Amino acid sequence: MTERLSPGDEAPEFTLPDSTGKEVSLSDFRGRSVVVYFYPAASTPGCTKQACDFRDNLAELNDAGYQVVGISPDKQAKLAKFVEHEELTFPLLGDPEKGVLEAWGVWGEKRNYGKTYMGVIRSTFVVDPEGKIANAWYNVRATGHVAKLIRDLGLAS
Repeated sequence: MTERLSPGDEAPEFTLPDSTGKEVSLSDFRGRSVVVYFYPAASTPGCTKQACDFRDNLAELNDAGYQVVGISPDKQAKLAKFVEHEELTFPLLGDPEKGVLEAWGVWGEKRNYGKTYMGVIRSTFVVDPEGKIANAWYNVRATGHVAKLIRDLGLAS
């Protein structure tokens, strides 16, 4: 299990390809707040629900000054299909080597139906304009998480 990040920690830098193959770095968002969320796999029911929740609430997050980026271990082709099929309007990045997942403490032991395996721990972070972790949530639920995030950020009307 990799070490978890906490508020005040420096956010680990990354540069990963998005669904179009374009390289996206955390430093691209310097000076702005960014929500970085990690999910297990594109096009699975929970991950689709979560991505669509972000898509449907993106204007509210953007208007409040938050950019959104999703990261999974998926390869570019799978991300491209997911983005197109769900009409996602924010970058999804692929980390098949799992280096970024490990650096952010989201690659670890999971249990499902009595089996233990390594996988992505569904997690969300808010990185402040200076590149520090402002909020860190591990083991979040796919359903209802975006609404909770909006409430926790004080954006709910």
